[in-house]
Amino acid sequence: MTVTNRPLRVDTDRGDYPADLYRFDHPADVVPGLERVGDAEVRRYLDEGYLAVAPALTGGQVDEALAGLQALLLDPRDADVEFEAWAADRLDELDGEERFNAVRKFMWFVGADERLRRISQDERLLTVVRRLAGTDDVVMMQDMALLKPPGGGREKPWHQDNAFFNLEPDTPTVGVWIALDRATPENGCMHVISESHREGPAPHFMRRDWQLCDDDVQTSRDVVVPLPPGGALFFNGLIHHGTPANRTNLRRRAVQFHYVPRSAVKVTEDEHLAVFGLEGRGATC
Repeated sequence: MTVTNRPLRVDTDRGDYPADLYRFDHPADVVPGLERVGDAEVRRYLDEGYLAVAPALTGGQVDEALAGLQALLLDPRDADVEFEAWAADRLDELDGEERFNAVRKFMWFVGADERLRRISQDERLLTVVRRLAGTDDVVMMQDMALLKPPGGGREKPWHQDNAFFNLEPDTPTVGVWIALDRATPENGCMHVISESHREGPAPHFMRRDWQLCDDDVQTSRDVVVPLPPGGALFFNGLIHHGTPANRTNLRRRAVQFHYVPRSAVKVTEDEHLAVFGLEGRGATC
């Protein structure tokens, strides 16, 4: 296999997490298809901060997404590829599927692969996004693929996505997380804290990742969101969400897009950190 000569990035493994940080006894309701997202479903999203829909992509689109990600391993071009920490000293030995199974994250790939770009601009997805964002004029501001390799895909701690964006804190960001494999409670599917987006921005801390304090997560409100391949979770940029580690022998790959109104207002890093990043400002976790 010929791989484009490009510096490799490896994730920093920051350790394990409390065993009771995720619950699995309250599964999300799932809307049976994008065409079934009506006024009642939009109201539910606005109330609860999330909406699960399956199917959202066709089987052919799922195959195209996976083929596009596989191609980026050979030629990332302007995309960014990050490998799991445990693979740091093994990358030269890995090829094909083994190498794919060592990837933690792809970013900025829609400009590098036409198949992935088409999915990000799928009109059926965008119709739902526009309704949830409350405007017909939305733009995609971020694209990424989050992979949990079998037996080694680490946790993504509880967080709010708006904590990662230098935008006004209450910007109506719509995240679209799309499963490319069957996402199960065992292999690290999404978890959300229903209605937490109503509570506004919360301070984040650099612990296992840029995250909410474990002690502040309202686990009694945890909703687990298993999805089939092609199923999607639409979620508000302020909802608390996370994914536990994949400790199975099954892959859990997903692509994720973030959309905002074109009128979204940027803020400075200092303004952003004054709201979301209290580390070093006297806060503790």
